[in-house]
Amino acid sequence: MKTKGKNSGQLHFNNIHNDDYNFTDLCEAYKDLKNFVFVNQYGTETIDFANPKAVKAINTALLFKYYNISFWDFPDDNLCPPIPGRVDYIHYLSDLLKASKINENVSVLDIGTGASCIYPLLGNAVYNWSFVGTDIDKKSLDRAEKIVKKNNLTKVIKLKQQKDATHIFDGILTADDKFSATMCNPPFYKSQEEAMQENARKLEGLGKTEVTRNFSGKQQELWYKGGEKAFIHTYLYESSMFKTNCFWYSTLVSKKENAESMLSSLKKLGATKIKTIPMSQGNKVTRIVAWTFLTEQEQLNW
Repeated sequence: MKTKGKNSGQLHFNNIHNDDYNFTDLCEAYKDLKNFVFVNQYGTETIDFANPKAVKAINTALLFKYYNISFWDFPDDNLCPPIPGRVDYIHYLSDLLKASKINENVSVLDIGTGASCIYPLLGNAVYNWSFVGTDIDKKSLDRAEKIVKKNNLTKVIKLKQQKDATHIFDGILTADDKFSATMCNPPFYKSQEEAMQENARKLEGLGKTEVTRNFSGKQQELWYKGGEKAFIHTYLYESSMFKTNCFWYSTLVSKKENAESMLSSLKKLGATKIKTIPMSQGNKVTRIVAWTFLTEQEQLNW
């Protein structure tokens, strides 16, 4: 009987999740995962990836096993992030920072950190970055704060509430703030209906018919009026109001056409460099778009 479950390939070459999942090791790291592991028709240990509780259990196990996390808990209706994909963003952002000769004292502003606080946890564990995480939802920040405290990370991860849902950086950044980079995983959908339709399509691909999200997710995590495009263009515009507060602004972009529309907008806003970084995880294709407003001299003096 095989002892490893298949994980999607094509991740960043530094991503330790390029190999198959070893469920023996993962169950040792997080014993509750055992309740969801079974042997499929091919003799391979796996879990039901359409089951939200199973998905949460395996991602908890990955954090416990590989990222020195000992506590990670939040309500089941909050979005459960897939660790391999989330750490991929971290690795690609690291490449970008190193190419800009930003190797030490890296500080990152995470927009929409959520109850899981996932990017700060991963970025600190892998590269020792410090973080400020923001969110509009106070309950999510309270959950994230508990995770930070229980993992003794309060000196390197700070949290801040965005109290105005129509803004992203305004009300968060001050004139004196300096960040090496920002990162963001924006809401993809325009409405709850669109989110549910997409989820039904994914579940059908997994051979399921139940109406549930295998990664869960609350309203502010999944949809935004105008969808991904509207959110991103607010993000772009507000970043231009704080040109020298951050070296690299960045965001994930799921739709190719949205990434393309960003280029002309960023040029009009005065971006001096724009990078589009492709990411691929199995059949899923996405990308990171990063930009800076700094002049060459400002970059050298950073």
